[in-house]
Amino acid sequence: MIGKLNHVAIVVPDLTAASAIYSDTLGATVSEPVDLPDHGVTTVFVELPNTKIELLLPLGDDSPIAKFLENNPAGGMHHVCYEVPDIIAARDKLVADGARILGSGEPKNGAHDKPVLFLHPKDFCGTLVELEQN
Repeated sequence: MIGKLNHVAIVVPDLTAASAIYSDTLGATVSEPVDLPDHGVTTVFVELPNTKIELLLPLGDDSPIAKFLENNPAGGMHHVCYEVPDIIAARDKLVADGARILGSGEPKNGAHDKPVLFLHPKDFCGTLVELEQN
C-alpha cells in the first residue's frame, strides 16, 4: 500500500535557526516558510535527492504540535510521511484492519496541497504516520 517516503518531519523551536542549519551548515536547498492555518503549523521543506525533511513550528496557541514542543523544548522528530496512490482506499483498508485515523478521518489538504491523513502512533510502532496521496 505505501509508496515512497515523502518526508520526515521535525518540530523546531526556531524555524529561522533550523533552516540556517540545513542551508548554511549542511548545504541543502531550503524552501521559504509557509503558514498552514488548517494544520496549525508553519512549515519549511529541506530538499534532499531522495526525500525531504519538513521543519515544523507551531502556528497559534492551539497548534497540535505545541504540546510536543513543550515536552521537547529542543524539538525533535515528529512524524514520517509515506505516499499512497489512493488515500481513501488506504484509509478504508487501514480502518478495516483496526488502525486508528486521527481527527475526523476525512483527508485534509497538506503542505503539498494534496490530501493527507494521520495515523495513531500506538498502531504504528510508536510513530506518528502521515499518509499523502501522490
